[in-house]
Amino acid sequence: DNMLESSEKMPWFKGWTIERKEGKVEGKTLIDALDAIMPPQRPTDKPLRLPLQDVYKIGGIGTVPVGRVETGILKPGMVVNFAPVNLVTEVKSVEMHHEALPEALPGDNVGFNVKNVAVKELRRGYVAGDSKNCPPKGASDFTAQVIVLNHPGQIANGYTPVLDCHT
Repeated sequence: DNMLESSEKMPWFKGWTIERKEGKVEGKTLIDALDAIMPPQRPTDKPLRLPLQDVYKIGGIGTVPVGRVETGILKPGMVVNFAPVNLVTEVKSVEMHHEALPEALPGDNVGFNVKNVAVKELRRGYVAGDSKNCPPKGASDFTAQVIVLNHPGQIANGYTPVLDCHT
């Protein structure tokens, strides 16, 4: 009931309302609610940041780092910088699901072929960025907002949690 169309079996349910900058949105069904979800803004205006999930050597192609574009845009022909090793190379091609892309946007999981780089030179966790626009670099420290999902009762002096940072 109230999935695709309003139901007479639920007279107590008056519907739902969302207040947004663009105006008020309301509906009575689940499909109305799903249709009202606004897609997130993709941060294409920020510098490229692509943390590497893995690196492959593909016969006849070469070295192919794989990861998800977090910010910015990745395009063939770009010169990228891998942090923290400061390795600079050119992107030969960008692919998603075995199809060549003219560009990869935030949220895209892609593989990209790089020129003259051995698989052993790149590792999971390295971050690719545009060498000409705020290239990524290592940090000796950073400030983070942390949510502890599981902890042993109380967090007390001597508690040593493990912090996984992206990859």
